[in-house]
Amino acid sequence: MIFMKPDLETREKAFFDAAAVWCNGKNGFVRLPLLGWFAYVFVRSLGDPHYQSALSLLNLGFHEIGHLLFSYFGKFMSILGGTILETLIPLYAMFHFYRQKDFFAVAMSFGWLSTVLFGIARYAGDAQKMTIPLVSLSWEPTILHDWNYLLSQVGLLKHDAWVAFLFRIAGTGSMLLCFGFGGWLIVRMILGKKTGQEG
Repeated sequence: MIFMKPDLETREKAFFDAAAVWCNGKNGFVRLPLLGWFAYVFVRSLGDPHYQSALSLLNLGFHEIGHLLFSYFGKFMSILGGTILETLIPLYAMFHFYRQKDFFAVAMSFGWLSTVLFGIARYAGDAQKMTIPLVSLSWEPTILHDWNYLLSQVGLLKHDAWVAFLFRIAGTGSMLLCFGFGGWLIVRMILGKKTGQEG
C-alpha cells in the first residue's frame, strides 16, 4: 500500500495541473451562475427532503428507461434498474467530459449526480408511507413503489429513513465536490484573466 501512495499523488498532481492549464483563457464569470444555481438547489434540498430541481424530470426519464433496460434480468433488477441507470448517467458524463478535458463540466456532473442522490433519498424515505405519486412507463395495471419493494426484499423496510439518510449524505458529498472543484476552477479562470494569461 505504501508503494502506491506516491503514484496516487503524482496522478492527482497531474490532474490538477492539467485542470489549471485548461482554465487559461476561460471565462469564469460566465460559468459562475451555473455554480450558483447548484448552490440554490443544494440549499433547497437540505431544507426540504421533497424538493425537486429542474433536473428532476431528466433524472426521472433515465430512471424509467432503466426499468425497461434491466427488465430482462428479473423483477428485482428491473425495479433496481431505474436507480442504477439514473446514477450511472451523470457518472458517465463525468468520464465523458474528463476525456474531453472539460474540467468544469466534470465538476458540474458532480452537482447533477447530487440531484439524483437527493431524489433517490426522497423516494427511499417514502418506502413505508408510500405517499409520493408514482410514474411508470410499464403497462402493468399496478405501479410498484420501487423502494418499498426493494427494501422489503432485503429486509430493510423498517430502516427506510436510514437508507434515505445515507443517500442524502452521498448527495451532500457529491455537491460539495461540485462546489470545491468548480469553485477552484472559476477562481483559476478569473485570476488568469486578471494576470493576463492567454489560453
